[in-house]
Amino acid sequence: MKHKTIEIFLFIDALGWKIVNDHHFMMDFLPYRKKINMQFGYSSSAIPTILSGKTPAEHGHLGLFRFAPETSPFKFLSRWAWLFKPAGFWSRGRVRHHLSRLLKKLYGFTGYFQLYRMPIWKLKFVDYCEKRDLFIANGMENIPNLWDTLKSQGVDFHISDWHLSDSENYFAAAKAIENGKNFLFVYTAGFDGVLHDKAGDADAVQRKLDEIQNQISHLYEKAMEHAEEVHFTVFSDHGMTPLAGTVDIMGKMAESGLVFGKDYGACYDSTMARFHYLSEHAKSVITEIMQEFPGHFLSREEEIQYGIYREDRMFGDGIFLLDPGIQIVPSDMGSAPLNGMHGFAPANEHSFAALLSNTAVPEEVKHVADYFKLMIERAETL
Repeated sequence: MKHKTIEIFLFIDALGWKIVNDHHFMMDFLPYRKKINMQFGYSSSAIPTILSGKTPAEHGHLGLFRFAPETSPFKFLSRWAWLFKPAGFWSRGRVRHHLSRLLKKLYGFTGYFQLYRMPIWKLKFVDYCEKRDLFIANGMENIPNLWDTLKSQGVDFHISDWHLSDSENYFAAAKAIENGKNFLFVYTAGFDGVLHDKAGDADAVQRKLDEIQNQISHLYEKAMEHAEEVHFTVFSDHGMTPLAGTVDIMGKMAESGLVFGKDYGACYDSTMARFHYLSEHAKSVITEIMQEFPGHFLSREEEIQYGIYREDRMFGDGIFLLDPGIQIVPSDMGSAPLNGMHGFAPANEHSFAALLSNTAVPEEVKHVADYFKLMIERAETL
């Protein structure tokens, strides 16, 4: 027997509002279209926000790493620092990948874990935010996530396994429909990877969008075999800003005379530097140094507006955000710039996320955090 309705929510990482409009993506099939304010930060902040409806100030996820020597799980590595020389070998991508897998298994982390280019010597000073799998039961500790909420409501749902490829997740979603599921949250990250590499290459972007359109069409057709009506909603977390230049903040800090871990702490993301001041002198020196770079320290008002303000200053005493398109190179995330990056100011034209649907969407859905309420309300009608 057919369902009356199947609800499908497809998360396409980095499908920004500007891209949607520049490429006229699926305008006929998904006529209800909204420009959405991104969650400040990266996927590490946006995904837990989407899965809980909470801001980073509430769920505690901003950058993957944060300066927190008192809670660092990596302290034992400092005893073996001599093993990680020469540094050039240990900074290779393949080596880093395998070392990340080893540490993930050793610590029992179930969430997304990558060392990226975080210096080995620095690990004893940092903690990692995504130790748990955010997509499964109790994935966000004391905050109910999408899985917990749907389960409590008795919804027959399917949530993608983020470990799988996009094609595998589309296939798994189709199988879930065949098995009687009538609420689906489908996760795909491939478009984000394409844009990091090919931002500004309109032909490459269009080819990927054509591929996505075909996958959407197949999934919709499968759902129509099992329901009288299919509500299909596509949403994203942010867009992608083309590379406009690089700055070497880490190099300047190395020349400052300040000692990391004694005078200050810092995490260098691709687009922001998050400083912890361990002395007033360090604060003064860092404030002066950062005047040389194109960007600004976020004000308290901006932090509140972006949903990242915390009295405990977990995310940093000072958060310096670069101007759109400027990347920190090298950073804790990488040693070379990418052709596209997100994590700039939400008001930047390339930053806005998008929501596209074949069903009318409430006016109050304006921010990435609002997706959660929308999904739960739709689930309640099934």
